[in-house]
Amino acid sequence: MPDTPIRPSAWGGLTTILDTPLKRQVAIAVILLAMIVAPLLFGQYATVILTNALLYVVLALGLNIVVGYAGLLDLGFAAFFAVGAYTVGIATLNFGLNFWLALPLAVFFAIIAGIIIGTPTLRLRSDYLAIVTLGFGEIVRLAARNLRETGGASGLSGIESPWLFGWHISTPLDFYYVFCVLAIIAVVVSVRLANSRLGRAWLYVRHDEDAAEAMGIDRVKVKLAAYVVGAVYGAIGGAFFAANLGAISPNSFSFQQSVLILMAVILGGMGKIPGVILGAFIVILAPELLRDFGDLRLFIFAVGLLLIMLFRPSGIWPAKSRTGAKR
Repeated sequence: MPDTPIRPSAWGGLTTILDTPLKRQVAIAVILLAMIVAPLLFGQYATVILTNALLYVVLALGLNIVVGYAGLLDLGFAAFFAVGAYTVGIATLNFGLNFWLALPLAVFFAIIAGIIIGTPTLRLRSDYLAIVTLGFGEIVRLAARNLRETGGASGLSGIESPWLFGWHISTPLDFYYVFCVLAIIAVVVSVRLANSRLGRAWLYVRHDEDAAEAMGIDRVKVKLAAYVVGAVYGAIGGAFFAANLGAISPNSFSFQQSVLILMAVILGGMGKIPGVILGAFIVILAPELLRDFGDLRLFIFAVGLLLIMLFRPSGIWPAKSRTGAKR
């Protein structure tokens, strides 16, 4: 059956704004221009906050592959974030490698971690998978807190910022533009994956694993691929996070971080790239915009999230199914 258009509504207006290629190109150009001039207009503090938001965009897009594309509930995504950060920290501080040599190692160890935890557990479904991923995240955090190589509870400090073609990436403005590039690359890769054969396999597995397996799709391998690709996103985000701050500790990779990343995916709209980006910015910027309310700001933020979930359970900007229904 041909796709049926979604009827415009007060909540559904976002889904019809970019309904033609020309409008999408204009919107992309405006967004890129806004990203370039934003730190010049709002100052250094806003630049740091926006950099953090862009980091969460990268992480949320990685988790979106796991949750939004493949339909897997992952409550320990911060573990891959930690693997990337600690690999770069250990490789640069203990072995004298520069950042660009440590980055592939971070990706490699994240892939290994994804395979180790994913192979025996991705046969599980629903709540059982969520519990296992939660345990994995806590194991990584506790290991980082207790191992001498990771600096124990104090973490690692003195991580050098990278050089790129003679350019020392060291200031908040430098890292802002680096994370802009990372976010753009993450978006492009996510779009290509969604439209690939593997992306269609993820979609089938998400909707009905048994039917997908009956069609010849190896659901375990497909889900493991989603887990590994998401791990790569997390490791790259963690590597640049460590280089940006110059110091990391286990508290940076707590369960709360996994929840915030998952919140960005669900709040924005699972499976919808613009929605996930919007969710990441809301999760990071909303508490900052409410800072004038003092101790009440997190309460107001939580109430706002609750209202959105009650009246917009599929997310602010949800993906569309093939029949035009929101999912």
